[in-house]
Amino acid sequence: MDCVNFTPADYKSDQPVRWCPGCGDHAILNVLHKAMAEVGVPPHMTAVISGIGCSSRLPYYMNTYGFHTIHGRAAAIATGFKVANPEMSVWQISGDGDGLAIGGNHFIHAVRRNVDINILLLNNKIYGLTKGQYSPTSDRGFVSKSSPYGTTEDPFIPAELVFGARGNFFGRSIDVELATSQEVLVAAARHHGTSVVEILQNCVIFNNGIHNYITDREYRAERTIHLRHGEKMLFGKNMEKGLVRDGFLLKAVEVGKDGYTLDDVLVHDAHTRSNFLHQQLAMMDGHELPLAVGVIRDVDSLVYNEEIDMQISQIREKKGFSSLRDMILGGEHWEVKE
Repeated sequence: MDCVNFTPADYKSDQPVRWCPGCGDHAILNVLHKAMAEVGVPPHMTAVISGIGCSSRLPYYMNTYGFHTIHGRAAAIATGFKVANPEMSVWQISGDGDGLAIGGNHFIHAVRRNVDINILLLNNKIYGLTKGQYSPTSDRGFVSKSSPYGTTEDPFIPAELVFGARGNFFGRSIDVELATSQEVLVAAARHHGTSVVEILQNCVIFNNGIHNYITDREYRAERTIHLRHGEKMLFGKNMEKGLVRDGFLLKAVEVGKDGYTLDDVLVHDAHTRSNFLHQQLAMMDGHELPLAVGVIRDVDSLVYNEEIDMQISQIREKKGFSSLRDMILGGEHWEVKE
């Protein structure tokens, strides 16, 4: 696939963007254009596939191939598209409702199979398009139109699903962190296999401020940590805090106090095959430990669509099939005559 110089404008369609003013989707769309231009895959070699929801309008705003599909089925259709068109760069756009409720089964199996697609999971912890019902990521006790007395359920944590399905790439960002979002999306595009990027996104109409605990500028540096492969796990306004081992768990400490030095702070290794530490990092939520953003896991593994192509080639060579008809008639069959 030839990579040439493109600008973000090359990936923008001429359609007016129809999201609410202030919606986090605007920032994510802008960053996606920039990330695609940085990666340099031509627009005509790119496909953006979505399900149903506010975020699923995104294909209309891309100057690429696009497919606005049905509720919860974006991962299944993206998988089929990639297997049939392995040369294409495929992006799937889903919200937390579309991707993890009706689409939850497709989501975990796309991750398990390691199809070479990029999944953007936009998490605002609400159903926005259908006007404010609680979603699979809404917190226990959350009051909404469909839970007027508070939910009595614990939420899905997207990272936990990815690791439970033996995912090889997981990254996270926040809609207001444009540079971090672009960094993670570029890494996702360059990853070989299924990449999942969770972006914490604000719904100004039905769930405004749901992520304020970590996104507010006043304490964002204290409650988030930007992980980069090969670098110390430091955070805080002056990078004075770090993550260290505390038995089998993680602990946040202040460097230079209580006997902790910079040497004690862990170095992030996104490429280690063991997902033990990656999962611990991904599960931090900004309360006792800072929420992790950046590329948390990025590991190479066998890719589903490539394995399918290889299998087909081997069977064709062994059986001598040159067409689907040859394959069908190559086994036991019968003819129906008048």
